[in-house]
Amino acid sequence: MSPDPASPVCQWFCAGDEFFLAQLAAIDAARASVSLEIYTLSDGHLGRRFRDALIRARQRGARVRVLVDAVGSYELPTNFWAPLTGVGGEVRWFNPLTLRRVWIRNHRKLLTCDDRHAFIGGFNIADEYEGDGVTRGWRDLGLRVEGPLVKELALSFEEMLARAEFRHQNFPRLRKSTAKKSVATPGAELIFSGPGRGPNPIKRALRADLARARDVQIMAAYFLPSWRLRRDLLRVARRGGRVQLILAGQSDVRLSQLAGRSLYRRLLRGGVEIFEYQPQVLHAKLMIIDGAAYAGSANLDQRSLVINYELMLRLPGDGAARQAREIFAENLQHCRPIRPEEWRRSSTFWRRLQQRLAYWVLVRLDPWVARWQWRSLPK
Repeated sequence: MSPDPASPVCQWFCAGDEFFLAQLAAIDAARASVSLEIYTLSDGHLGRRFRDALIRARQRGARVRVLVDAVGSYELPTNFWAPLTGVGGEVRWFNPLTLRRVWIRNHRKLLTCDDRHAFIGGFNIADEYEGDGVTRGWRDLGLRVEGPLVKELALSFEEMLARAEFRHQNFPRLRKSTAKKSVATPGAELIFSGPGRGPNPIKRALRADLARARDVQIMAAYFLPSWRLRRDLLRVARRGGRVQLILAGQSDVRLSQLAGRSLYRRLLRGGVEIFEYQPQVLHAKLMIIDGAAYAGSANLDQRSLVINYELMLRLPGDGAARQAREIFAENLQHCRPIRPEEWRRSSTFWRRLQQRLAYWVLVRLDPWVARWQWRSLPK
């Protein structure tokens, strides 16, 4: 299905096997530059394939740079990158580990090659993501983009590389974060977010679209939106619109799943339809609000919307929304609907207590610690 003429060229991927093959092919075709920014990269079969492809690119003369989050990839051996740096590749760790700032992370996933091709989404580089997302491998979502977006994404990589050591100017708590911004390009909008002062641009864009929405479909691995976003979703349903959520039936973060389920009763009572993805762990991030589709690295939870550095792409236009809705419908076939009466009967006191405790940890404690660490940075 062809995109709108005004939109960037985008290709959607739901299966890790296809997404990683496309990324590796782009690296192998690169001649001038390769920039990889990743939250989790594991020392497994897939991680070594990417490292070898980066080495080949460097040996062809391309400039190769890698930015890896120090917490997301904390299990990576210290010598993993030695073969790449040995041929002249550059590797940086984002926010090297220290107890004073361990909470603030770079959750973005980005690959750019020769300023011609870029890949974004939720896929980390780890063996558990390999597969089709149904019979094996986690279910996720990624995009390959071409056009004016790629240069903007390459510039954003430069900015994150400059933040890698986490050295801030004086009085960071008093300065509006330069990581929070939106960049409009023909047919698309890039939305960048991070910690610090100022409103979160992802939340602001979502709320602006939800204010007049009639048809909302969200697929989220971790679902803990702010109370304002929850209110906006309920308002869509109450004015006769459709709100459908695909959430994780299997999750790699049990605490997040418990906390998200603490919201089910009120959402179901308000007319929101909830489905849980069954075959594999769900890790996708997709929001469709009428004629706009959002995809990228950000979950609808407090960590993505308050603490982490994140990257989202907003694609307006019927073409992108139609493709996104087809993806949503395909995933819906593998979901179990959550029925209000069944959910109420299954919610024991002990289960509700676990859910409320998980909610308190992730919605209250986690952001509080992150804000405290941000404010405690050297002034």
